[in-house]
Amino acid sequence: MAKLYVVGIGPGGREHMTYRAVEAIKISDVIVGYTPYIEYIGELVEDKELFSTGMKGEIERCKAAIDMVRSGKNTAIISTGDAGLYGMAGPILELAEDIEVEIIPGVTASFSAAAELGSPIMHDYASISLSDLLTPWEVIENRLEKAADADFVIAIYNPKSKGRKDHLEKAVNIISNYRKGETPVGIVKNSGRVGREIIITTLDNIDYKKVDMLSVLIIGNSNSYIKNNKIITPRGYNIK
Repeated sequence: MAKLYVVGIGPGGREHMTYRAVEAIKISDVIVGYTPYIEYIGELVEDKELFSTGMKGEIERCKAAIDMVRSGKNTAIISTGDAGLYGMAGPILELAEDIEVEIIPGVTASFSAAAELGSPIMHDYASISLSDLLTPWEVIENRLEKAADADFVIAIYNPKSKGRKDHLEKAVNIISNYRKGETPVGIVKNSGRVGREIIITTLDNIDYKKVDMLSVLIIGNSNSYIKNNKIITPRGYNIK
């Protein structure tokens, strides 16, 4: 019986993929994904049947993947980062009724960015997307408020787009009600990929012009600090 693999390929494709993710793609007859994501996994898609769409084609891709499995073809639908965080695992499970599905985790962009910044996520954290395509902005504002008030480290996804030029600044203004201006902020563009850019700054000194849709921000908590150009959030060990 054919099987559907929902695969997280990490932010950078082949270099960040788990052995299980690579294996699932190799044994699949069909690879389904957003066009640039398919490009990230390079030679792994050679001799495979491909189904891709552009932006906002998520549900179309999910339905196509399910149809492929029902026709008897092992199929992998891919997401960057982890398939279970802003990825395809949720919609696939909502739509699938009569097929076998395996979710294969991947390295999410916030963890990839954190490794490049130092150790900013060493304690409790919140992951918040600023995209209001699927979530009302009022809900996002409320989550930002609560996460900042609770002193979570905050990882921000989808910080900026052509239609959301000022959402990040609004988010930072909310967080600034609870954090000092010198709170460390890490900005990573193209984490794990060619063209990677890493910026370490503070809440008061974010250059919004340097942030785009391919960027992830990690905003420290009240204990985070910068050492040797790395962001550190203490876990709480008694280090002398």
